[in-house]
Amino acid sequence: MKRIVRWARWFGVARAVCILLLFALVPLRIADPRPLEEVHLRTFDLFQVLRPRVQTSHPIVIADIDEASLKEIGQWPWPRTIVADLVTKLHEMGAVAVGFDIVFAEPDRMSPAVAAAAFRGIDPETRNKLAGLPSNDAVLADAIKHTGATVVGEAGSATAAPPRSDTEAALQTGFAVRGPDPRPFLVTFPGLLRNVLPIEQAAAGRGLFSINPERDGIVRRVPVVMQAQDMLVPSLTMEMLRVITRASAILIRADQAGVRAVAVPGLEVPTDSHGQFWVHFNKHDPARYVSAADILNGRVPADRFRGRLVLIGTSAVGLLDIKTTPVEPAMPGVEVHAQILENVLTKSFLSNPNYAIGAELILAVVLGLAIIVAAPILPAAIMLALGALLIVGLASMSWYFFVEHNLLIDFTYPLISSWLIYLVLTFVNYFREQRQRQQIRSAFGFYLSPALVEQLAKSPERLVLGGEERRMTILFSDVRGFTTISEHYKDDPQGLTHLMNRFLTPLTNAIIERKGTIDKYIGDAIMAFWNAPLDDDEHEANACEAALEMLARAEALNVELKREAETSGGVHMPLRIGIGLNSGPCVVGNMGSDFRFNYSVLGDTVNLASRLESRTKDYRLSMVIGSRTAEKAQSRFATMEIDLIQVKGKKQPEVVFTVLGTAEIGADPRCRELQDLNAQMLAAYRKQQWDEALGLMDRCRKLANGFGVDGLYDMYAERIDAYRADLPGPGWNGVYEAESK
Repeated sequence: MKRIVRWARWFGVARAVCILLLFALVPLRIADPRPLEEVHLRTFDLFQVLRPRVQTSHPIVIADIDEASLKEIGQWPWPRTIVADLVTKLHEMGAVAVGFDIVFAEPDRMSPAVAAAAFRGIDPETRNKLAGLPSNDAVLADAIKHTGATVVGEAGSATAAPPRSDTEAALQTGFAVRGPDPRPFLVTFPGLLRNVLPIEQAAAGRGLFSINPERDGIVRRVPVVMQAQDMLVPSLTMEMLRVITRASAILIRADQAGVRAVAVPGLEVPTDSHGQFWVHFNKHDPARYVSAADILNGRVPADRFRGRLVLIGTSAVGLLDIKTTPVEPAMPGVEVHAQILENVLTKSFLSNPNYAIGAELILAVVLGLAIIVAAPILPAAIMLALGALLIVGLASMSWYFFVEHNLLIDFTYPLISSWLIYLVLTFVNYFREQRQRQQIRSAFGFYLSPALVEQLAKSPERLVLGGEERRMTILFSDVRGFTTISEHYKDDPQGLTHLMNRFLTPLTNAIIERKGTIDKYIGDAIMAFWNAPLDDDEHEANACEAALEMLARAEALNVELKREAETSGGVHMPLRIGIGLNSGPCVVGNMGSDFRFNYSVLGDTVNLASRLESRTKDYRLSMVIGSRTAEKAQSRFATMEIDLIQVKGKKQPEVVFTVLGTAEIGADPRCRELQDLNAQMLAAYRKQQWDEALGLMDRCRKLANGFGVDGLYDMYAERIDAYRADLPGPGWNGVYEAESK
């Protein structure tokens, strides 16, 4: 027993904690959560950036519907007779096979019969002649059929589609499976967007060109076999390989862990368990591309396509087929398919073998145990030196496997787990001693500026637990039309989260940089306050300054988002905010229950601030502030009275203001004139002198440009129209009663 006790003392609590940590890290690697997966993927990206695939030949050529082609031939979609000419010329010039990174899902509107029905003023004879001509779809189908080796593209759809007809089902590519059923592991699409039936029937094969980027938007793996509309379907590239090898079916090799490979005679493509192919990328290569206009107009050497596979696709930005790869921030999707074919034909495969996880786990456990035993014994300098050698050794090993064997084996997990164990072992006592300060930093680090957090950490007695009464300024902000924005992202919740984080971050920084405290985020809304937990004698002015900066940063972000949308061809939905500010007595402190509480603020001042933010929509202003805030902030800001309002739930009316800008703007004669005319307008309005008020509004509008208050006078004009229809009565004192919160 004495020996056991001595051994336990030598082993220590820190070692015991690290042993438990080591065993906890093992299932973590098996689960491979998103942050850990991101580390692996970024490591593999770095390898490809440092050593992209070497291009030794160009077996694939892209017939590119580029900007020059669109300018010369016309906007897309082209009449399918032109596409038929393109297919015919490619095969006449010796192309082995042609694949479409395009889907012809609807009948061609330029077909003679369809066009004839749309033309006005043509005689019946001409209309009948046009109606008797073959459709453009039939012309393209005939060109495809006569070439004998053309694969048309299809696209996976998130919308479920009805089962295929017997005719469509007969066109399905054949599959053979060696091993368990692979369908539970495959990338699945509920529906399938197909070509019009004549084109589908004429093609030698049909394959999906759908590419699913990783969660960070980068294309690394592309499925070569998928499930769509409850059937196995090949990728466009896999179907082209089947067609050129004249195979009747595609072979799927699977085991209990999922898919291992997909093959056609003479070509086997290794995949991950989900049937996805790791693409070994190289840089964007203009030599792969030939302009479609040059092909159609005979400006291409006769041997350019001889013996090669051709993909018909687009590099035009406006046609929205641009992808991000590890080696290029923007690469046309058709070039991704071209690189997949090059990988297969040149056997330059990347592989992430199933045994890679086992090797990582064994190495992590061995290194972790060695650190647990040796770290408390060896000097820190030696441990740091050994750690540096460990980093170099693991990185070199991973790099060797990539360069020499095209294997994706990442040793960042053993490295991370080893350093984590070392840090826990070394600093457990340090963290114990810093518990009190860390609790304060954890409680306020997300809500206060770093300077304020440090003051509280150094002087914890300044933090009053419970509740205390203070005069404070409260801010509420909210995004206008957030429901519409959310609906736009209904199929991309991660995109909405990224957008809101990107939006709320600069707004939060504007508050914290001006001594504000974040109370909470309520969806797209922010609640913040000033003058707690530390004193701020100028909290009203600081809140106004923060609000103006929030508006400026929101506008700057909107400019950036609009530019990104124009570049990518997406839809720009501007993010506009309304801000309400109010100052007065509040109770602030740790509020909640014995089990959970938050540092928050309560009081009538808070409720009024929230109501004022809601009223910004009615006043068509970006900011509405209470009278107490305006009174204290007027020395540093140009304010302007906008109304006398009684908000829902309150019996006393409140004079409300808006902020036109800083004191420098207030010194502008135009600003002063606007303030004077606005005051005269309000006086006439409250006396029910409607015509005089409207005349003054017209004068205010001429000065309002640049101060952001144009919409205020539109609102008052509408309100006067309503009062003229239903007079407020002789006892009316100008107070507007808000009916909603």
